[in-house]
Amino acid sequence: GVAEKLVKAMQDNGLEITPATERLAAYNAVQNTYLGTFQMLGGLGLLLGSFGLGIILLRNIFERRSELALLLALGFRKPALRWMILSEHATLLVIGLFVGIIAAIIAVLPALIVPGRSLPLGALAITLGAVFLCGLIWTFVAAWMALRAPLLAALRNE
Repeated sequence: GVAEKLVKAMQDNGLEITPATERLAAYNAVQNTYLGTFQMLGGLGLLLGSFGLGIILLRNIFERRSELALLLALGFRKPALRWMILSEHATLLVIGLFVGIIAAIIAVLPALIVPGRSLPLGALAITLGAVFLCGLIWTFVAAWMALRAPLLAALRNE
């Protein structure tokens, strides 16, 4: 047909005719590679951010050592204090993740309403789960380190 005649006539110029679906598939493959790379970098950024969260949690809990020492002197047990710290910070972590998810949905909403576009829900769930797990681990480490130290000395310093 017409394509064969064009290729024959323009063979010295390097004409190549490909169907539009193949060309779009090639462009989408490149786009998906970039999106996958940026998603991995974003996940790495979130995990590094959870490391920063751990440092902030340690600082917060160490600043509250005199408060924890007072609660210990009033009769609270260390497991109860540990649970208080864990539940407090885990609640903040869940709220932060929820707000972040809502903001992300609003940010990508225009791309989501395009027909035929889908989200990689599995990869997103794994990334959010890893961030949540890292946050919980850092919270546990911070609570454990703060309650391991002698708290009554912190109360005497007040």
